[in-house]
Amino acid sequence: MFLAENGADFVKIGIGGGSICITREQKGIGRGQATATIEVAKARDEYYQKTGIYVPICSDGGIVHDYHITLALAMGADFVMLGRYFARFDESPSNKVIINGNYMKEYWGEGSSRARNWQRYDLGGKAGMSFEEGVDSYVPYAGHLHDNVAITISKVVHTMCNCGVLSIPELQEKAKITLVSAVTVQESGAHDVTVKNASVSYKS
Repeated sequence: MFLAENGADFVKIGIGGGSICITREQKGIGRGQATATIEVAKARDEYYQKTGIYVPICSDGGIVHDYHITLALAMGADFVMLGRYFARFDESPSNKVIINGNYMKEYWGEGSSRARNWQRYDLGGKAGMSFEEGVDSYVPYAGHLHDNVAITISKVVHTMCNCGVLSIPELQEKAKITLVSAVTVQESGAHDVTVKNASVSYKS
C-alpha cells in the first residue's frame, strides 16, 4: 500500500524465493512465494476498487519450470522475473563451463560475494556487505534464447487453453489452485514405468 500510494509504477513481490537467494536462511524473513503473490494481488485489486488506479505486480522468485510462470500469473501476477530462466542461455553474459561432463552456465545472486552489491544489501556504514544473501552457482545450459522462449510461451498458452481462458485477467478469474499431496506431485511425472532410452526406472 505504501508503494502504491507513493506512485509506484509496479510492485515486485518476493523475498528469498529465488534459486540463488539465501535471505530467508540468513535473516529469517520472507514467506512462501505463492502466499505472498496471492495476498499482494488481493491488496492490488482492493486498491483498484477504491481508487481506480491499477498497480501491476511482478512475482520475483521461485520459477524453475515453465508451468511455474502460468501458476504465478494465475495467482495474480501481471508479469514475472526470470533470472534463472534467462541465465541458462547463450545470450546471458556468464561463462559456459563443463561440470561433471555437463555444460552449465554460471549464475550468481546480487547478494553474493561475487556480485558484491553492497549498496543494495548492506545496512550502511561501510563499503562492503556484512554477510552474503546470495550464492555463486551453476544452472544447466539450455542453448539459444529464441528456441526456448517459443516452447515456454507455447506451454503457457496451452495451459490457458486447458483452463478455458484467452487472457491473463481471465486466467486469474477462472483458474482453480489447490494444495496437493506429495504423492500427487510424484504422480504428476512419469512413474511405475521404465522410460525408453533412459537409464533410470520411475517408480512410486
